[in-house]
Amino acid sequence: MKNLLTTLLLAAALFPAAACTNLIVGKKASADGSVMCTYNCDGFGFSGSLFYSPAGRHAPGEQIAIHGWGPAHEGQFVKQVEYTYNVVGLMNEKQLTIVETTFDGRLELQNREGLLDYFSLMRLTLQRAANAREAIKCMAELVEEYGYNSSGESITICDPNEAWIMEIIGKGPGRKGAVWA
Repeated sequence: MKNLLTTLLLAAALFPAAACTNLIVGKKASADGSVMCTYNCDGFGFSGSLFYSPAGRHAPGEQIAIHGWGPAHEGQFVKQVEYTYNVVGLMNEKQLTIVETTFDGRLELQNREGLLDYFSLMRLTLQRAANAREAIKCMAELVEEYGYNSSGESITICDPNEAWIMEIIGKGPGRKGAVWA
């Protein structure tokens, strides 16, 4: 038995983790009533630069470029909102935090023509929403208008008062929007 356990531990050490994990603590689970949310990204090369987007007022008709995952979405834009919040990493100035765990939903429901991947969706939402409930509404509206192209995500949305989990998958090729709960 000891040899089997040693073999399993060694085998596990040879294969690095390739997933993200969200850790959530609600008000009633923390000693001081705080909502806490953190994100462990064991994915492919995310330990790079820290994203920063300054707060700002924007003119009517202004647009923001979407870069997404790869060249298929280069040169595409979404409408900018009148005011955007300051964002550093995955938290904005209102202490809204959005993190994710990919679960690779059904591939036949992925819409590769959709403009927004999960990371672009998270960044846009952090710029536009002041709390968790606004964030959920914002994400639903953005994918309805621009399409969603990731396969499946479990998105954790936290503010100082609430923590939510939003499961989201695409509707399939040629179909904008997303199925979410």
